[in-house]
Amino acid sequence: MARICAITGKRPVKGRRIIHKGQSKKSGGIGLQLVKQTKRKFRPNLQRIRVKLPGGSIKRLWVSVKAIKAGLVEKA
Repeated sequence: MARICAITGKRPVKGRRIIHKGQSKKSGGIGLQLVKQTKRKFRPNLQRIRVKLPGGSIKRLWVSVKAIKAGLVEKA
């Protein structure tokens, strides 16, 4: 199952981890060089909580912590 927030639609996004090496120009070097880029994922902070829906029913949903803190969902 994909980890997507049921309220905000947040989902994992792709990115890179960039590695630099070298000595800074300020300390007598020629500056930092890009050495390597490794792929990674930025995953949202999702929690599986019981949510009270507008109809009054209770359902378990994946919800981002940002949505919980903002008060977008009512915990059951």
